[in-house]
Parts: sequence; structure tokens; C-alpha cells
Amino acid sequence: MVYITSWQEYQEAAENLYVKSPGKTRYCVKWKSSEGKLVLKITDDTTCIKFKTYSSIFLNRFESLNLSLMQKMQNRRPDPPPSTATPQSFAVGDSSHPRAASPVPVTQTGTAAGGVKKKKPKKKK
Repeated sequence: MVYITSWQEYQEAAENLYVKSPGKTRYCVKWKSSEGKLVLKITDDTTCIKFKTYSSIFLNRFESLNLSLMQKMQNRRPDPPPSTATPQSFAVGDSSHPRAASPVPVTQTGTAAGGVKKKKPKKKK
């Protein structure tokens, strides 16, 4: 097993390993909260690549690697960026609005929305 110290090298090697043999490749994530250690491992039974870090800086990079690998595993391309349409540009009865088909009201207030009812302060005597 080889620990790669550079994140960029690990990400490229992990994606290449998956592309080379997608049917055999396994990806494992280990998190030890007591040590604050994150260990990533990807293997295809002949090659094993590992990355270890104690830094929380790598969490965003780790999330993007997971997203990339999951998209490859699902054989999907990344979603296109959202359009520049603003909520004001949709008409009231427009069915193309993302929330038009939602049976639940968009805004809820009070305890029905999961809020907590505040207690009234006690009066001083």
C-alpha cells in the first residue's frame, strides 16, 4: 500500500484507477474522530492507493472527489450550471417554476415549521 502525500496526485490516481477497471474498483473512507484522521483508500485488487490527513482543509477536496467518483460510478455527467432566471421572472401560474408542483407551501412559520414556542417571562412581584 502506498500513501500519496499530494492531494492532486491522489485525486488523479484514484480517478484513473477507477476508469481503468470500474467493475473491480473499491473505494473506502475511514474517519477516526478521536485522532481527527481521515484515510482514503481506493483499490482494484492489484493496485492500492491511500491518502491520509489530519487537516480539515481537505474536507472540501474530499467532497469534490466523492462527487466526481459517484458521478463516474453512476455513469452520469455533471449537471449543467443553473440558469440565470430570477424568481421574479416566473409568472404566478407558470408550471416551469421549480416549486410550482410542490404540494407543501413554500414558507411556513411558527411551530408547524419546526420552530420552538417561546415561553413568556415570569412577572416579578
